[in-house]
Amino acid sequence: MKLTVVGCSGSFPSAGSACSSYLVEADGFRLLLDMGNGALGELQRHVGLYDLDAIFLSHLHADHCIDMCAYFVVRYYRHDGGRPASIPVYGPDGTEQRLTTAHADTPSDRAMSEVFDFHTLKSGSFEIGPFSVRTEQLCHPVETFGIRVEHGGRTLTYSGDTGSCEALDELAEGADLFLCEASFVDGKEDIPDLHLNGREAGEYAARAGAGRLVLTHIPPWTDAARNVADARRVYDGPVELAAPGAVYEV
Repeated sequence: MKLTVVGCSGSFPSAGSACSSYLVEADGFRLLLDMGNGALGELQRHVGLYDLDAIFLSHLHADHCIDMCAYFVVRYYRHDGGRPASIPVYGPDGTEQRLTTAHADTPSDRAMSEVFDFHTLKSGSFEIGPFSVRTEQLCHPVETFGIRVEHGGRTLTYSGDTGSCEALDELAEGADLFLCEASFVDGKEDIPDLHLNGREAGEYAARAGAGRLVLTHIPPWTDAARNVADARRVYDGPVELAAPGAVYEV
């Protein structure tokens, strides 16, 4: 699998990065994990507008899904070549309604479903193209899912946004690459069921026996270097910060 970081800023775009969005590719299939603020523009540096094969939305906070409204315009009003076939979109219950409300002036209440084939996420295992995936509901103020993606004997786990919960241990177990949020700073913010800090992300990676930890969703006001240092204190494997345009072979 090939993982490309499209955007990785938490809560709102930074001066150097769009919000959460990650492109996973294998066997010519392109799966996008989240499409937050600014992601659609950055995505075009890596693939064409109509080259995606499926989209996974971990939850419906704007920094993970709002550029889907712009992507609706791209697909619905395609200026050349006619409207493309609908693309599978896997998201929490109410995804279609949330995007329709956010866009505010769709031609009809069902216009989104003319270009997006919505699938409601539940905890469980299923296939997306060549990928075997497992999703689990995690701990966040809105319904949120982490995802485990497997292909060719390799595993990528993406936490989405989450506080501490046992389900994340299950998703991360034995992952070759663990893409984990680290929004908070250890000892500074302590809000249950909202986000992780760098130390907690490292602890999850250590318990899971993950091969590599990549910290992401770090807000512009958070000390990213401190979070990396905290993760390294509890996890012996390689730790690094997600960066726009970074590519990993999983």
